Amino acid sequence: MSQSTFKTLLIFILSFSFFISHSQRRRNSEPSGVKYDTALYNKMKWRNIGPFRGGRSTTSTGVIGDPLTYYFGSAGGGVWKTENAGITWKNISDGFFNTTSIGAVAVSASDPNVVYVGTGEAPVRGVMTSSGDGVYKSTDAGKTWKHLGLELTRQISQVRIHPTNPDIVYVSAQGSPYTPTKDRGIYRSTDGGKTWKQVHFVDENSGASDLSMDMNNPRILYAAYWDHQRKPWFARSGGEGSSIWKSTDGGDNWTKLEKGLPEKLMGKIGVSVSGANSDRVYAIIESEEGGLYRSDDAGSSWKLMNSERIIRTRSWYYMHIFADPVNENVVYIMNAPFMKSIDGGKTFARVEVPHGDNHYVWINPDNPNNLINSNDGGANITFDGGSSWSTQQNQPTAQFYRVNADNRFPYYVYGGQQDNSSVAIPSETFGSGIDWKDWRSGVGGCETAYVAFDRDNPELMYSGCYQGIIDEYSWSLDREKQVKAYPEMGLGEPSDEQKYRFNWNAPIIVSQHDTDVIYHAGNQLLKSTDRGITWEEASPDLTRNEKEKQGPGGGPITNEGAGGEVYNTIMYVEESPFDGNVIWVGTDDGLVHITRDGGANWQNITPPNAGEGIMNAIDASPHDAGTAYVAFTKYKFNDFRPYIYKTTDYGATWSMVANGIDANAYVRVVREDPGRKGLLYAGTERGLYVSFDAGTSWSEFQLNHPIVPITDLMVHRNDIITATHGRGFWILDDLTPLHQLSDEIKNSTAYLYQPQDYIKPIPSALRRQGPQGANPYNGIEFRFYMKEVAKEDSIPVTIEILQGSNVIRTLSSDSEIEKNKLAKETGMNLAQWDLRTDDIEPSKGVMTNPQQGNVIPGYKVVPGNYAVKLTYGDVTQSYNFSILPDPREKVADSHYADKGNMLININNDLKDIYNSLSQLQDVRGQVDGFRRR
Repeated sequence: MSQSTFKTLLIFILSFSFFISHSQRRRNSEPSGVKYDTALYNKMKWRNIGPFRGGRSTTSTGVIGDPLTYYFGSAGGGVWKTENAGITWKNISDGFFNTTSIGAVAVSASDPNVVYVGTGEAPVRGVMTSSGDGVYKSTDAGKTWKHLGLELTRQISQVRIHPTNPDIVYVSAQGSPYTPTKDRGIYRSTDGGKTWKQVHFVDENSGASDLSMDMNNPRILYAAYWDHQRKPWFARSGGEGSSIWKSTDGGDNWTKLEKGLPEKLMGKIGVSVSGANSDRVYAIIESEEGGLYRSDDAGSSWKLMNSERIIRTRSWYYMHIFADPVNENVVYIMNAPFMKSIDGGKTFARVEVPHGDNHYVWINPDNPNNLINSNDGGANITFDGGSSWSTQQNQPTAQFYRVNADNRFPYYVYGGQQDNSSVAIPSETFGSGIDWKDWRSGVGGCETAYVAFDRDNPELMYSGCYQGIIDEYSWSLDREKQVKAYPEMGLGEPSDEQKYRFNWNAPIIVSQHDTDVIYHAGNQLLKSTDRGITWEEASPDLTRNEKEKQGPGGGPITNEGAGGEVYNTIMYVEESPFDGNVIWVGTDDGLVHITRDGGANWQNITPPNAGEGIMNAIDASPHDAGTAYVAFTKYKFNDFRPYIYKTTDYGATWSMVANGIDANAYVRVVREDPGRKGLLYAGTERGLYVSFDAGTSWSEFQLNHPIVPITDLMVHRNDIITATHGRGFWILDDLTPLHQLSDEIKNSTAYLYQPQDYIKPIPSALRRQGPQGANPYNGIEFRFYMKEVAKEDSIPVTIEILQGSNVIRTLSSDSEIEKNKLAKETGMNLAQWDLRTDDIEPSKGVMTNPQQGNVIPGYKVVPGNYAVKLTYGDVTQSYNFSILPDPREKVADSHYADKGNMLININNDLKDIYNSLSQLQDVRGQVDGFRRR
């Protein structure tokens, strides 16, 4: 073969390979499969049940000249605003932001309508850290937002706005914590964010961890750089790139500041220039020679003022410093405690705040006693220098890792709230809402808790904490005791010296087949049958057990001792719903194992070529014993793509089933609905997805659920419950419409969905106040679909509720009575029945309540059997359903029947009385008319 022929053939092969590869990518991005128009189910509605207990916040700000208005950014829950100094907060980013991890919030001093937000929290946790997608801007004080780019910066530590020109803005981009990138450093815009220029860059490993602007001369900027990387097994904080830089010309040129700073390796750095004296600059530095450094000559030279460990502990998480804008000798350092110095940093005293783990403080230059503080419990405001603070019990920004629920009525929802306690919260109450009086804080374990129990008898709960701590909690006694397999305190201990390696979020399950059996997973699966008194090893080490990835959790300066970097651990345990001897196990280093004989033998069934990553959740199909779905993440390797593996043969073979999910929405959990085979729900870092064909294709499934990281979800009692990283728990009630979806419905002129049986609750006497989680509608919602409703369509749609052959209530699109009027729109519609029979229209002159429409409301029906009928032109459709008694109260069925008969008789008597009175009034009218003649 000649050289030219060979070249021609090579070009053809490469071109053909590119074509095939490109075609395959197109097929992956344009999935085909079973899909349904969202109009078939778009009136289904999520509700947030709380708890209203704040979650982690790392940024906040006030508004100069308006002491009532403040903003804070949640680490996972978006941007929030108050206009009454923290009495109430409102989310203002929903519907605009693609990601809800917030790193920086800034309001223009010269135009308070201008607000910039940098996404991606800067204190990069090894667990649950979410990346951002750049910068957002509002020009109407948060009513609307526009995305301004910088998507690849990932984590943004600060946004600084020129004090007199809101179009000049600087962003300190910390960059991806997981891999070296060029998308970090200092960015500047001079046209309000339309365009950006990277005006400073150190190296691919070093991001800008802080940025301070001299408000007396905004051309002067100080930038702190942090040389770091978060590996799944190690937090590296420190390197040659950690440094402080200064610009005196608005960012065009920069000078490295070195004189007097530590000569030894530096790690994370925070920097702040005093608004009271431009020559006074403070820096908090991680180093063996670290602590608080101060410059009194605008950064030309530095002096160590304070090296106390309390102001520089756990450096990767803190190192936030803020100079008072009025007094050059006052400086604040945010650490686990909130620290304040009034002598230029020589000494510090603790300021009491509502929550620990502090990250940010904004100080009002008009009144330095007015501050807003961000910490791991939310945001809080003070007007007296910290003597008192606004509450964090009005912020539904809790971050949960996992979710579980029991079978009580109402059922309770359980999980561990990051940097708080475990919690048990009812799915509903029978009053105005769900407030803090309704839920229980602390059901064993701690912030990282799995909570496991016998769902039919949730008296004893097994709740976890980091380092393998596990408690048995008694609901009735409100008491806990530790039942750890190998009692030790592992904080700070190298993982290769621990008997068992436990994940930060170590799995715990109680067997659904034998509730005496408890599983707790470290690097081995542990099993107890005597309430945790003794434990046996039910498996060998199921991880990769890579010794080079074990040991201290951080370095080279500061060890990370909280347990977030313990690697080679079991991440998830799933028991087959068909057979208690079948157990699936996934690890944080990318392995999947299965046992089919209760643990005597284990088989490595890892999907081929999966590589390292987190097998974050496994769902064993409730319909097919050999089928399972695995949510796999590689975000800790800077890969944010969605991965879902499916097997139908116990792991002998696997297929990838993630088509249709956004390329940056990595998947944390997949669940199959027990009510319909192949109906799947996926929780991702950027919202929810649904598949109607066992994963062949996926569609967005947000409805009204905020876009927020979904850390776990479960299908329970025909509802979906989501655990979110920043917005608490959410519930979607009654999945029946999704179970029924078909081409028949899609092509129907009108279609009534099957209602589920309804439990009629006993009303609650508990008085609730303050922010509350949402209850479902207090009655029955009938859902129906209209294929197409034209404006000129005059045909009414009616919903009739029947008891036996009697129509007891009619709802209609033609009704003149508001509470009986139905919407009649293209797509899904709702008909709400308050369980009352039709109203009684009284005779003229009879006193009635105007708030009830000048009628006598019908009575509320009793438990029993009923039917519902839809009519629309020639279309009729009906279903039977039951109203069930509240199981918390034991009443004989005969008593309900007696009450029902009594109510019917009273209702009939009232109708007879008013009918007779009306007839009498008519006769009297006739007599009066005859007399007048």
